[in-house]
Amino acid sequence: MKKHNGMRPQDVLVLLKLSTMKGINWRFQDIAVSLQLSASEVSESLNRSLLARLVSGDKRKIYYQSFLEFLIYGLKYVFPVLPGSMVRGIATAHSAPPLNKIILTQTDHYVWASSEGNIRGQAIAPLYQSVDKIVKSDAELYELLALVDVIRVGRAREVKIAIEELTIRLKDK
Repeated sequence: MKKHNGMRPQDVLVLLKLSTMKGINWRFQDIAVSLQLSASEVSESLNRSLLARLVSGDKRKIYYQSFLEFLIYGLKYVFPVLPGSMVRGIATAHSAPPLNKIILTQTDHYVWASSEGNIRGQAIAPLYQSVDKIVKSDAELYELLALVDVIRVGRAREVKIAIEELTIRLKDK
């Protein structure tokens, strides 16, 4: 068995993307194109997830309970983020759907810095560098990434709501 050198941010991105493709017969190339990764990066990502026991042996089934536990209890420690300066960008965390309809605020917005963004807020580093480009064409993945960012940067109340929403969305079917 290969040595596990730790999870990488794109591993979470790949698993979130796969969770949006339930019931769809996919190829590594399909995931790679949609996430702006190479097919070999997707393959290596799934190998790391296999070693972490987050996917089945054939790499087609996500173990959602394990993945959810990793997101809830490990993500903020493995991929921490600190809010930065005020910039224009794409809304994330509680400033983005679906939580922006539940948590209403005129201030305290979080964004991924982007010249194509339409909101000013504190910059937080996205989980993976190309996230701001990927989410333009994938609303479901965008919402999952925003919920994950709440876990990385949110306050207790926001995190609790995000976990409840992720639990519903990542429920194993």
